[in-house]
Amino acid sequence: MLKDFKQSILISIWFVFLTFPLMAVRVNTTEQMVEWRWMTILWVAIGSFVLSYAWRYFLAKKQLKKKDDEEGGKHSKLQLLMEDMNFRYKAMGVLLVLALVFPLVFDTYQNTIMISALIYVVLGLGLNISVGLAGLLDLGYVAFFAVGAYSYALLNYHFDLGFWTILPVGGILGCLFGVVLGFPILRLRGDYLAIVTLGFGMIIKVVLENWSSFSFGPSGIANIDKPGLFGMDMNIDSSTIYIYYIMIALVVFTILITNRLKNSRIGRAWIALREDEIACVAMGIDMARTKLSAYALGAFWAGMVGVLFAAKTTFINPASFTFMESAIILSIVVLGGMGSILGVILGAFILILLPEYLRAFSEYRMLAFGAAMVLMMIFRPQGIISGIRTKYEYKELKEETDNG
Repeated sequence: MLKDFKQSILISIWFVFLTFPLMAVRVNTTEQMVEWRWMTILWVAIGSFVLSYAWRYFLAKKQLKKKDDEEGGKHSKLQLLMEDMNFRYKAMGVLLVLALVFPLVFDTYQNTIMISALIYVVLGLGLNISVGLAGLLDLGYVAFFAVGAYSYALLNYHFDLGFWTILPVGGILGCLFGVVLGFPILRLRGDYLAIVTLGFGMIIKVVLENWSSFSFGPSGIANIDKPGLFGMDMNIDSSTIYIYYIMIALVVFTILITNRLKNSRIGRAWIALREDEIACVAMGIDMARTKLSAYALGAFWAGMVGVLFAAKTTFINPASFTFMESAIILSIVVLGGMGSILGVILGAFILILLPEYLRAFSEYRMLAFGAAMVLMMIFRPQGIISGIRTKYEYKELKEETDNG
């Protein structure tokens, strides 16, 4: 353990040395001066250390498992499971501390970018329920996002209702719209399912654009109230930090709930529906209720985060909810790994943060994005982190079979 720690530190120092000219030195041609970006170097060091240490941990774990198989099970599975759980808890603790410290270290621009990435994390986890777990392709997921955003904007404009009052209301309205979408497509699958969901997303956008008396049309709704904190007056910086912490809490809440749903009875029914719909129905699973619950629960998170999106931007219009947004959210799920919570989180950070930090290559961003998706589909179609299926074994029966 100590040896791996020291080697990871050395690798981190070496990586900082190699990337120093690119990451630390920046020439400002406008003011004719050299800027030193020391915080960027610090994050490069931390990132390289964490990746190196995690790589060495998983490599040692793989070697230990291989050695255990060769020696006939010298190390118990319980011991390996406990070590794996301890590492997960430590990793989650480190990530949570870094997330809480992030807005105190970086400026408002970086915090705003991270809020956008966290919004797409929640959207990806919501869509992962219907697409990743239940196998129901949804090309109009942005419609539920729009429902949540407009629910807060309209209720705040007409009735002056606050953010915390509308946050659960936006999730419930998104859930109801998910049920409305689910009823007509209970018997559809494949391409037909994709066409109907795409049409539903386009209908919502056209309604918002043309029903001016209700949604204010293309002009949108401005001056939406930001989230309040006991009536305190906050400037832009403090308000951004406050919204960031709200998003952190929402992401943690989403991860906990979706993880529990994945391992629950309804989660196993979703996975069975994804694998084989005919066999799923033959085993006695209610197909209608399973599909409706997948759409409803997936839309719930889109509605909630839509409320926060409207509060963050303080202005929304139909142009914010195009088909491209649905495509990006679906790409996050496919790239990260369908059914995998950690994979979806990594996919959201890759697809949202990289374009922001690679603005120098803005002309080639979409080209690189398309090439990356093609390569992923060819060489790793299961995504960055594939969903691991839980296995259940009846140990006593297996031992009786071996002895008999």
